[in-house]
Amino acid sequence: MAVKSGTMESVVIDKTFWQNKSVLITGHTGFKGSWLSLWLTQLGAKVTGYALAPNTTPSIYEALELKTIINSAMADISDLSRLSELVNQTQPDVVFHLAAQSLVKPSYLDPVGTYQTNVMGTVNLLETVRHCPSVQAVVVVTSDKCYENHEWSWPYRENDRLGGHDPYSNSKGCAELVTSAYRQSFFMANKTAIASARAGNVIGGGDWSEYRLIPDLIKANQTGHSLEIRHPGAIRPWQHVLEPLSGYLLLAQHMVERGAEVADAWNFGPAMEDTKPVDYIVEFAQQRWPSLDWFAPQHNEHHEASILMLDCSKARQQLDWQPVWHIDDALSLTFDWYDAFYSGKPMREISLQQIQQFVQDSNASSIT
Repeated sequence: MAVKSGTMESVVIDKTFWQNKSVLITGHTGFKGSWLSLWLTQLGAKVTGYALAPNTTPSIYEALELKTIINSAMADISDLSRLSELVNQTQPDVVFHLAAQSLVKPSYLDPVGTYQTNVMGTVNLLETVRHCPSVQAVVVVTSDKCYENHEWSWPYRENDRLGGHDPYSNSKGCAELVTSAYRQSFFMANKTAIASARAGNVIGGGDWSEYRLIPDLIKANQTGHSLEIRHPGAIRPWQHVLEPLSGYLLLAQHMVERGAEVADAWNFGPAMEDTKPVDYIVEFAQQRWPSLDWFAPQHNEHHEASILMLDCSKARQQLDWQPVWHIDDALSLTFDWYDAFYSGKPMREISLQQIQQFVQDSNASSIT
């Protein structure tokens, strides 16, 4: 599948760089963490994961059978002692911190737990890393929702004010501040580079989380139930999961090679034309599954932003990173993944095929 418009620089993920690298991924049982674990294994890295057991059935972690190809530790990011023990045992070269409570609505139900995981979990990770001399680069993954969102019509840049209306969004803003403080306090004279990465609304095969649009669409199609869409007009920066993951990998490569020069905050979002309202995604799904039915409630219990966009000029200019797949391609590949899963296909093989397709498309000098 080729991307449908424009010309781009290739996103160069260097397999030689990752060969035999020791890599720690926190949150490896989650949606993005599982895809990242599989990709790094394919690149030849020695992957260790640290996370709680998957909290959905089914789960992508189990669908990909990751426990057979990586070293997996099931533990809480809040457990500083256990985390320190694992880091000292594995002596990672690169760390990707993805462990999080990653949803807005549950953050209203358990704000304390959300801050404990997202803020103190980040503190624990960075505190552990600063005592581990093997670590060359740490990518702390936060969220596009870390910004103080004024719901205006232009995208947020990395130097815009942090904030967050709800506990989840605010906790990610806090995680950014923690990352910045640790970098300035403990890592300026240290060979370890510390950066943060902010992605958009990530879609792709293997997400079964509650309160997320694509999983809700999949469940509605499977059960035949009418789907409640809370904010059909809300505009979001949709992107396939492999897009930000390619940014994280590329950023880590640059951090090891360039150090403090790129130890900073980075946006990895979609092209502006792929920032679409929720109902665009729903209507695209209805083209594939015409029986899919949905409705919008008259009132919503909690606030959700009506518009959010990211400016990724910095990553384009300084890392030569750009989005690869446009929204229609991303949606088609996402739905293809779920159709394959429910047809009993081997999902590790299917996922590796999609990774290979992404790499091939990213390496194309022009796209039509």
